[in-house]
Amino acid sequence: MEILHVSAECYPVAKAGGLGDVVGALPKVQRELGHVAKVVMPMYRTKFLAANEFEVVHKGYTHLHNYWFNYTVIKEKSNKLGFDLYLVDIYGLLDREKIYGYGDDVERFTAFQIAVVDWLAAWRHQPDVVHVHDHHTALIPFMLKHCYAYQHLNSITTILTIHNAQYQGQTGMDKTVYLPAWDVWKRGLLEWNGALNPLACGIRCAWKVTTVSPTYLEEMRSHAAGLEALLEYEKGKCSGILNGIDTVVWDPATDRYFEDHYDGATAEEGKLKNKARLCEQYNLDIKKPLITFIGRLVGDKGADLLPQVIEDSFYYIGRKMNFFVLGSGLPEIEGKLQAIRGLSRGDYNTYIGYDEGLSHLLYAGADFILMPSRVEPCGLNQLYALRYGTVPVVRNTGGLHDTVIDYGDKNGYGIRFNHATVGDMTHGIWRSVELFQHQEMLGDIRQRMMQLDFSWETSVRAYQDLYDRAKSRK
Repeated sequence: MEILHVSAECYPVAKAGGLGDVVGALPKVQRELGHVAKVVMPMYRTKFLAANEFEVVHKGYTHLHNYWFNYTVIKEKSNKLGFDLYLVDIYGLLDREKIYGYGDDVERFTAFQIAVVDWLAAWRHQPDVVHVHDHHTALIPFMLKHCYAYQHLNSITTILTIHNAQYQGQTGMDKTVYLPAWDVWKRGLLEWNGALNPLACGIRCAWKVTTVSPTYLEEMRSHAAGLEALLEYEKGKCSGILNGIDTVVWDPATDRYFEDHYDGATAEEGKLKNKARLCEQYNLDIKKPLITFIGRLVGDKGADLLPQVIEDSFYYIGRKMNFFVLGSGLPEIEGKLQAIRGLSRGDYNTYIGYDEGLSHLLYAGADFILMPSRVEPCGLNQLYALRYGTVPVVRNTGGLHDTVIDYGDKNGYGIRFNHATVGDMTHGIWRSVELFQHQEMLGDIRQRMMQLDFSWETSVRAYQDLYDRAKSRK
C-alpha cells in the first residue's frame, strides 16, 4: 500500500509540537512493515534543508485566485529518515524560517495544499491513501472531490487526523476564491458558523477521521471549539488511535543528546548522573526531587498556572523540591516564570525557548514531569517520560487519561489529578515529594514504567485496518 502523508510539520525537518513527532515517526514504521510511505511538507528554510542533499522531482505552475505561482517539489536523496521526504517550495510564501505565525498563513498553507494536489495530478499512478494532518492540510479531501481540474483523483482514499481541534484555520468565506474552480453547490462543505473552516471541511470530506487518542475523541463531542455538533453527526467515520513514539530516537540506552546512558537495570544510577549534570549546570539541589515542565507556555497546557503553583508549593509544602521549566509561549507567562528566578534558593530555574538536547537531558535526569494540560489530545511528553523512567504528574484528560495510571491504583505508575487548578496541581506536587521519600517504591514504579510499550507498532496496525476499511468504503 502506498501512503502519502501531507503535513505542516515533520521531525527533524521542522517541528513546533507533537504533530511533527508523529509525522516523523508513523511513516517510518509503516515503511518497516512493508508499505510505501511518503511525506510531503513545505520547504521552510531550516537547518535540515541546508545540511542535506535534495533533487528536483517536479516543477509546476498554478494559481491562488489571481496570483499565479511556480512551485517546485524536491526529494531528499538518501532516505535518511526511513521514508521518502518531499518538500514543496513556493517563492514568497513557503521560503520562511518559521513554520507558523505569519500574517499570510492562510495564503501560505492554501497555496501549499493546491500545489500538493496539482503535483498529485501529474503522477503516473495514484497513491492508495492521502493522509492529511490538522487544518493546514484539511482542504485537500475537498479539492480531490470537488475541484473540477482534479476530480480524476476523487477515488483516492483520504484520511484526516485531528491532532488538536482547538486550531481549525477559520477565515472569511471570501477566501474560498483561492481554491481551484470548484462545484459551487458544495459551498456548504466549506462553511461552518459563517466562516471558511478547513478542519470542519476535512471532517466532512475525508473518508475517515481519526483523533490521537480514544478519550480525546469522546471529549471532543462536548469540547471541540464549536465542532461538537459536526463530530456527533460524523461520528460513524471517526475513531481514536493513540499515538506512539519513536523508540529509536527516544531510547535512554542510546540517546545521542547525553552521555550517561542507561536501561531498566541501570536506571537509578544513570538517572542520577544526568540529574547531577542538570543540577550543576542550572544551580539546583541534587538531594531534592527534580520536577520539570517541558512544552509550550500557553493556557491549553496549563502553563499560566505554573508561576502560582511553584510559589504555593514552596510556601505550603516547603522548599523540598526543585523546579525546572523549559518552554516558550505567551510573553506574560514567560515573564512571570523568569521573575521567579530571583527568588530561587538553588531550587528553581527556567530556560525560555526550546532546546531539543536539553529536553532529552531533562527526561533522563528529572524525577517527575508535570503536565497540567487543560486540553491534551494525546500527549507525547508523558510517553517519553515513561520510557526514561520519569514519573508523569498529569491532569486526568485526553491521552493523559489513556496512558497514565495513578500509582495508587492497581498496576499504577504515575500521579493523576482531576482539575487544572492551582490546588490540584499543588497536591500532585506534594504527592511527588512524598513518593520521592520512598526510594524503594519509586524504584519499583520506575521499573514498571520503563517496561511499558508505547511504540508505534500497535497504532500502525490500527491505521492499516482503517485504511483497508476506507478503501473498501465500509
